[in-house]
Amino acid sequence: MRKVMMLLFLTANVMAGLAQETVSFVADIANRNGDVIYIKDVRNKPVKEIKVNEKGLFVATFSVEDNFYLMFDGVEYAQLFLKNGFDLKLTMDAKNFDESIKFTGKGAGENNYLAEATILDQKYDYEGLLALNETEFNAKVDEKATAERTKLDQSKLDAKFIELQKTNINMGVQGIKQYYGESQKNKKFNNTKATSFEYLNHAGGKLKLEDLKGKYVYIDVWATWCGPCRAEIPSLKMVEEKYHDKKIAFVSISVDAEKDFEKWKTFVTDKSLGGIQLYADKSWNSDFIKSFGINSIPRFILIDPNGVVVDADAARPSNPKLQEQLDKLLQ
Repeated sequence: MRKVMMLLFLTANVMAGLAQETVSFVADIANRNGDVIYIKDVRNKPVKEIKVNEKGLFVATFSVEDNFYLMFDGVEYAQLFLKNGFDLKLTMDAKNFDESIKFTGKGAGENNYLAEATILDQKYDYEGLLALNETEFNAKVDEKATAERTKLDQSKLDAKFIELQKTNINMGVQGIKQYYGESQKNKKFNNTKATSFEYLNHAGGKLKLEDLKGKYVYIDVWATWCGPCRAEIPSLKMVEEKYHDKKIAFVSISVDAEKDFEKWKTFVTDKSLGGIQLYADKSWNSDFIKSFGINSIPRFILIDPNGVVVDADAARPSNPKLQEQLDKLLQ
């Protein structure tokens, strides 16, 4: 009997040790977008592929480092905090993705915190924040970050989670302050004469900014390698279609390197890109690109019929603010 008891004791300890070295994850997703979900690390490196089982659940056990991860369902994604020893169950409705996320089990506190933070961030008035003067802006950003850190300190959540989340908060502060600084610089171009350009037209020949005099010109500075640029293409096509008979030209200027010139030509053709498709002769060093201080893309610029800059940092096609602005200008 003592040997049996000892065997049971050792087996229980081995199983407990294995449980501490892995995370158990179960996802019950209504209206799922596919039969596979993917767990990736913050560098977008795949960690685990989980296929739906016969019960309609995504079930897996795997080892992780204590860190943030992303769960992709093929259409959207959610942020996770995973740690060996966690026993997490996720329930959600993919048709109401962020709002429906709910975790139970060990590790639920940290992950529900992230889900709530995502909702709060979506509701935050960033446009109002960016409209403030520099003093008010900095004070508001610092106040928001301090409140978030205090909330973490009072949460009694996992120490590693708190440490990593505070790092994210600090990075967020740096990022939005940098963005604010860039947006303030861009505003200085408004109501000034736009630098002209003369670029190769995919449709043939060359085109100058002056050739479009008498029309508003909405410019998309992009490149074939730029993921966020490509993500705007469907929205740009819809906006072009809506205003195709209005006094506005949609111009896309590629800053692809010279070695990728043929790639650009093929991409425009294969993707049936609309509007006017131009290729910047010197990529980032083209006079027009340099004149606006463009160092990241996509970048959108709106110019009036007389060549004067209306908005040097115009809204993206996917932003409803763009159509609101165009409707006022073109009425």
